[in-house]
Amino acid sequence: MVSKRSASKGEKINPHFWVFCEGETEEAYVCFLRSKYRIPIEIVPKIVGNKITQRIIQNSKQGKPSHDKDKDFLMYDADVPEVLEKLKVIKTAVLIASNPSIELWFLLHYKNQTANIKTEDCIQQLSNRNRNTYKKGVVDSQLEIKLSEICTKACERAKELTLFDNPSSNMNVFIEELENVKRQFSKM
Repeated sequence: MVSKRSASKGEKINPHFWVFCEGETEEAYVCFLRSKYRIPIEIVPKIVGNKITQRIIQNSKQGKPSHDKDKDFLMYDADVPEVLEKLKVIKTAVLIASNPSIELWFLLHYKNQTANIKTEDCIQQLSNRNRNTYKKGVVDSQLEIKLSEICTKACERAKELTLFDNPSSNMNVFIEELENVKRQFSKM
């Protein structure tokens, strides 16, 4: 059973984000965003891999306080059609998908990528542009700087791509949600 969170009299309740993700890179990126935005984000990494369902999401949150403002997100690579179709069925969570992988989202901070690309090519280009070896599962300080400084441009570039096609990412939806909450916090 889920318990409800409530605000003290005269205070607003802050939304809590639940991010279910498939890999270490997504987990590292969400940790970076949680630190940057200072918003309550619960990361549920590699939860049964790509076998995630609505029931698994509910079970993961069982016994933890919740509120109507809370939101669930699924952060997955969109390069496997069978997994993508399974994720689309989960209607209670916002699907954040990058095709071929989250590394495309990172690459959009450096350049406008409109041609079909493989994950290995994204990784190679990230390594070349950062002048170091990019490692999956790690958001190093050089990449953090780029992800912070050029985020608005990356969001614009992502909006121009066709969702679920290669290349595409709708990570901008998650970023915009974080920005909206941050603005609301600053007004308090």
